[in-house]
Amino acid sequence: MIEAQNISLTLGENKVLDNVSFVFEQGLTNLVIGQSGSGKTVLVKCLVGLHEPDEGQVMYDDRNFSRMGTRERRMLRQEIGMLFQGGALFDSMTVEQNIMFPLNMFTKMSPAEKLDRVNFCLERVHLEGRNKLMPSELSGGMVKRVAIARAISLNPKYLFCDEPNSGLDPITSGVIDELIKEITEEFNTTTVINTHDMNSVLMIGEKIAFIHQGRINWSGNRQEILHTGNSVLNDFIFATELTRRLKR
Repeated sequence: MIEAQNISLTLGENKVLDNVSFVFEQGLTNLVIGQSGSGKTVLVKCLVGLHEPDEGQVMYDDRNFSRMGTRERRMLRQEIGMLFQGGALFDSMTVEQNIMFPLNMFTKMSPAEKLDRVNFCLERVHLEGRNKLMPSELSGGMVKRVAIARAISLNPKYLFCDEPNSGLDPITSGVIDELIKEITEEFNTTTVINTHDMNSVLMIGEKIAFIHQGRINWSGNRQEILHTGNSVLNDFIFATELTRRLKR
C-alpha cells in the first residue's frame, strides 16, 4: 500500500497539487487519470521522489518515504519496479541484458541465478526464448512486454507504470493491460498506473483517482465511473473516447 497524505506542490507560480490524499491499495490496479496539466504525472513523481512536495507526505506501508534520507530511499527503491513510457530499453543491449540490468545493479546473484530469473520473467510475459534479440528487432508490444519483464525482475512490492499503452494499437494495448493486471494479482503488488487511455480504465481500473486542477475530483472503480453524474469527469471520459476514435 502507498498513501499520499495531503500532498501540495507549487512549481513556479502554479499550484500543481492541492491537498491531494489517496490510498493506492496492494494487489489492485490503481489508476491515476486526468487531462494533460491536471497534476497526475506530478503526483506520481512525488510518490517516487522525483518531486518533493511542499506539504504532506508519502507512506510506503508503514514507512514514511518523505522523511527518509538518500540511503533509505535507495534501499526502498529496490522494492519498486518501473515501466516507463515507450519501454525505455537500452538499445545496445539484448533482451536478456536489459532484464538482467537491475539484477546486476542490486543483487549478488550468481550468473546462473540471474539467468534463471531472466528466463522466468520472459516466460511470465510470454516471450520465452527471445533472450538474444535486440530492441530494434521487437514490435512495439514486445518492447513493452520486455520492459514489464525488466520491471518485475527484482520481484517488486510496488510497480509504477507510466502510460503503458502509449503508441500501441487497441488489441496490443488490451494484451498489456491484462498482463499488468495478472502480474499485480499474482505477485500482490501495489500497482500505480498513470494513464489517459479509457480502454485501460474500463478494463482494469480497480481503483481510480481522477485529478482535475490539482485536486482529486472523483475516485471509484471501473464499474462506477460511467454512472457518476460528475460533469467534469464525464467531459474528460467522452472527450478522451471521441479523440481516440477519431485517431483510428
